[in-house]
Amino acid sequence: MLSAPPLNQEKPFGTTKHKTSPSVRHGAQDTGPIVMTTRTEDGGFSTTEGTIHVSKPFRSRSTKKLRAMITFEPRKTHFDTTNETSGTNEFRGFFTLFWMSLFLFTVQTYVSSVEANGYALSFAFATMFSRHAVTLALSDLLLVSTTILCVPFAKAISKGWINYYWTGAILQHAFQTCVLLITVTWTFHRQWPWVQSGFLTLHSLVMIMKMYSYISVNGYLQSISRRSIGVLAELNGATARVGGLEQALRDAMSKRAQAQAAAETPVTDVTSTPMEMSTPDTEGVLIKSFTDAKTAAALRQRLAAVSSSLDENTKSERGAVNGNGRGIDGVEIAHVLSYHPDEHVAGLAKEFLDLDSELVSTGPEQVRWPDNVTYRNFAVYQLIPTLVYELEYPRTDRIRPVYIFEKTVAFMGSFALLYTVAECFIIPLTPTPDQSFFRSLLDLALPFMIAFLLLFYIIFECICNAFAELSYFADRLFYEDWWNSTSWEEFSRKWNKPVHSFLLRHVYASTRASYGLSRTTAMFVTFFLSAMAHELVMAIVTKKIRMYLFLMQLVQIPLILVTRAPVIQRNKLMGNVVFWLGLYAGFPLLCVAYVAY
Repeated sequence: MLSAPPLNQEKPFGTTKHKTSPSVRHGAQDTGPIVMTTRTEDGGFSTTEGTIHVSKPFRSRSTKKLRAMITFEPRKTHFDTTNETSGTNEFRGFFTLFWMSLFLFTVQTYVSSVEANGYALSFAFATMFSRHAVTLALSDLLLVSTTILCVPFAKAISKGWINYYWTGAILQHAFQTCVLLITVTWTFHRQWPWVQSGFLTLHSLVMIMKMYSYISVNGYLQSISRRSIGVLAELNGATARVGGLEQALRDAMSKRAQAQAAAETPVTDVTSTPMEMSTPDTEGVLIKSFTDAKTAAALRQRLAAVSSSLDENTKSERGAVNGNGRGIDGVEIAHVLSYHPDEHVAGLAKEFLDLDSELVSTGPEQVRWPDNVTYRNFAVYQLIPTLVYELEYPRTDRIRPVYIFEKTVAFMGSFALLYTVAECFIIPLTPTPDQSFFRSLLDLALPFMIAFLLLFYIIFECICNAFAELSYFADRLFYEDWWNSTSWEEFSRKWNKPVHSFLLRHVYASTRASYGLSRTTAMFVTFFLSAMAHELVMAIVTKKIRMYLFLMQLVQIPLILVTRAPVIQRNKLMGNVVFWLGLYAGFPLLCVAYVAY
């Protein structure tokens, strides 16, 4: 299932720095720390379960654009048995009680069915959803294989053959639209039952979101790279107006030395390079290294190369800026010139550094765009259970076979319970137009709620955690404590974090940054897109166009605004009761509406 969109959140656009400390917070809400034992030299944390690395969110200050601050850091899901915080929670016994009660309920159901019918389960539902299994598997394999076309497309963008804004963006949307149309047409052509049709449609939406994030991030970095080239060229001209590069470097180092002497302490900014963390005693050495004839000539050539290569492809531009990894590069020059007494020169140097920082990950690999555009990088991204692409993610250093086995067993057991509920308590009670509307709601409310909880556990606790383990992905916060929600706004933010993060960055923040939409308008656009996707899935599953789910999602907007009233926000218990009543009524209401009417 998809998630409801993010709502009027200014927090993701804040300037809060990403904190790395021995206790990394376990999410936005206070869900407890993950205890780290040793800080490694490359910025990671060595734990009893492996080394975990933290990547930073990025926000463009120099481009003056709002960019959703999606943070990836080592976190675990609430129901993970390796989560130290959940293991000490005072309500952990209720989790055990829930599974024991479901097990006893299932055994009772089997016994009653054997006494009445002579068998525990009829497996009629299994026969239905296993139909055309081979064709479905091959169709899904073709769908996933199609996504590999993103790599040559991203390579064309990185080489400057395609300008992402806006040629690349148009081609991207056209391709993704074709993928969705072909998938929908294929499901109708095959006349599959609702399980097969729903699965392939949902998986196509997931693949489209993954492709969109991958291409859009690489396209954005193309624009950042080109802008950094232009800024460095401006910096070249600015240094010429203040006496040339050699003189500019001398002035910058002199001012830095004076500032250090005034403070009487060396600069030890943790974000500085080794060159920045110099003391007054070493200033003369640095000045000499930047101003000897040979080095100065090399610097002038590189800056001149930047000025003359703005029309060349992006990769060669990056080589001009960074000197192809040899000697002193544009970043080092800018670090020094950022201390220049001339505000214009210092400002250009700082702007270049800010732009360049977005092109490099902060993890141990220090991945620089476009070095990330490889088939291997894309394959790993496809395995990672996230819909938001980054140059580098926090990683673990090993796969735990016992953990994979645990999640596999949990998946099989939960699926058996889900199948039992569906076959024994949902399908037999499928409503018809001649049945009582309210009786149908009453009969289906509890079975649908149990089915939802089991499906949620299977997807976000078993499948996502298993793929995260196989892909060495350390950020396991696929959901938060949505069961404590006091409003639909809070529920939409917490229950499906991967989709919420995608909508937050690529829809809500993107529309505000690109089109200057207000918070309310961007919220409506995000809700509208999410509602259309939900309705599309329902139309394919039921073979009906009724727009019930679409309207129910849009109705949430005024309801959310009402729940923000202080009198309602103060009563958390009442808000939680209303939330659960809505969730209990929503599932059977949709079933009755789409099936019977």
